[in-house]
Amino acid sequence: MKQALPIISIPDERLKKISQPLTEVEILSSAVQKLGIDMIATMYEDDGIGLAAPQIGKNIRLITIGKDALKNQTALPFSIQNDLVLFNPEITEYSWKTEVDEEGCLSVPGYAGLVARHIEITVSAQTLTGEKIIFLAKKYFARVLQHEIDHLNGILFIDRAKEVWKHKRTISI
Repeated sequence: MKQALPIISIPDERLKKISQPLTEVEILSSAVQKLGIDMIATMYEDDGIGLAAPQIGKNIRLITIGKDALKNQTALPFSIQNDLVLFNPEITEYSWKTEVDEEGCLSVPGYAGLVARHIEITVSAQTLTGEKIIFLAKKYFARVLQHEIDHLNGILFIDRAKEVWKHKRTISI
C-alpha cells in the first residue's frame, strides 16, 4: 500500500548534503522499492511533478518524476504512460542552449524563482528492476530531471535562481 511521507524543508541541513549511490542489491530490496512507490504518492499528495529522496530526509540517489513531465518525449527506454522511479541518475551530457523558466520546490515552500536550465540532457540511471539505461530528455522533462538531480547533489533551485520571490498559493473553489 502506498504511503505519503513527510517532506522536509529549508533550513534542514539534509537538503544540502550529497546523496550516496545505491548498489543493485539495495535497489532491488523491498524497502527501497517501497520507498520509490511511496515517494510517488508523496509527490502527488503535495501536488509536485518530481521528488528526490533528500526531500524526505533520505540522502540516497533516488528520484521520482510524474508521468505528466514525460509528455512529448520520444525514444525513451521506458513508458511515458507511467510515473518514473530512477536510481543513481547522472547527467552525462548537456545541450549548449538553456532556457529560463519559473520553478518552485516542495522543500522551499512559499517561494518561486527564475532558473536557467539546459533544454536537452542525456541521463544515465537505473530503473526499479536495476536495469541500466541511458536516455535523452528534452524541454520540461529535462528541467524536472535537472531540478531533482540537483537535490541529490545538495543544490536547491534557490541556489541557481536569477530571481526569487515569495508567493501565496491560491485555491480556487
